[in-house]
Amino acid sequence: MIHTVLRRRAAGEPIGKIRKDLIIPTGKRKGHNPSLASIYRALAEHEKAQRHPDAVEQARAEYAALHQEL
Repeated sequence: MIHTVLRRRAAGEPIGKIRKDLIIPTGKRKGHNPSLASIYRALAEHEKAQRHPDAVEQARAEYAALHQEL
């Protein structure tokens, strides 16, 4: 979903218009549109991951190691 938002946002579409075309595929809100806040949070998280890829990889490795111990 984030890639759709990024692509359409780069084309100049407003987030509100993009939001109406997105559908949550699983979970409690399956079939509904995500909130604007959720979209902005996802964009912020994506940007953060792009700026600090080493930190993301380290966190994934630590998470995997933690679950292997259990």
